Amino acid sequence: MSHHLNITPRSELDFKLDDQDLPRHWFGGDAFKTRYFDAMSLSFPDGERFFMMAVRAYKHTITDPALLEDIKDFNRQEGQHGVIHTQFNEVLRRQGIDIDKVLRVQNFIQFNIYWKYFPKAYNLAATAALEHLTATMVYSLFDHGPVMQDADPRVRAMYAWHAIEELEHKSVAFDVMQQGARVGYIVRCLAMVQCTLHFSLQTFLVVNFLLKADGFGFWQRAKMMAKGMAWLYGPKGVFTALAGHFVSYFKPGFHPNKVDLSPSYERWSAVFARQGDPIAASNALYAVA
Repeated sequence: MSHHLNITPRSELDFKLDDQDLPRHWFGGDAFKTRYFDAMSLSFPDGERFFMMAVRAYKHTITDPALLEDIKDFNRQEGQHGVIHTQFNEVLRRQGIDIDKVLRVQNFIQFNIYWKYFPKAYNLAATAALEHLTATMVYSLFDHGPVMQDADPRVRAMYAWHAIEELEHKSVAFDVMQQGARVGYIVRCLAMVQCTLHFSLQTFLVVNFLLKADGFGFWQRAKMMAKGMAWLYGPKGVFTALAGHFVSYFKPGFHPNKVDLSPSYERWSAVFARQGDPIAASNALYAVA
């Protein structure tokens, strides 16, 4: 069954990220889990800008009015994701962490290497791959057990909202890649492998940087990283639950809209429609879980 969702940009959301009582290690006091999600957040603002640029580079090749409308809403959602994660990243700066050092490196890699030297079609393929990975967040974080049960409700709500909107626009970059850039199967798969390896390595390097800024020594960080790897990739790991979603991308006939819709989507949307509060909508997911 195919699921094409309406893309609904949501602005002026208040996650209360400026609250002074937001804990330094907001994920139940667990430093690794906190810094893993913090590392992802640091990558999002420039990452979203890269995604929008990659899609816009082929917008002129699209003639389907529905897809053109989706591209517009895709840009609005991704732009808002960048705004909110920039706001959250300021929390890390207030903690005394030199996040600008991380942001400079990430910016250089994306815009002085990938955007400058890689073919635009490949950058779009990379965007489609990463969009698939981020669209699966809701399945691992909210559908497969209470993964973020111990997380601060404010930060958890930010990730729930982000994941829900990724579901809504998950097919846009993929459709532009196929219809506009005419990217073939081999390049599509190559981009997924390369992006998965790059994103994983980059995230762990940033986690190590953040934990070091927290004052943890080398061996402390090594133990945390080993334990964290088991949490992410062990038999019941956060990402292990997504193995089927990851492998499905390599099927020749894959399309994002063929993936079963997350039950969390309707639950989150219903509560948000009634209350307009992303924190209440996120809490409702865990009330069910």
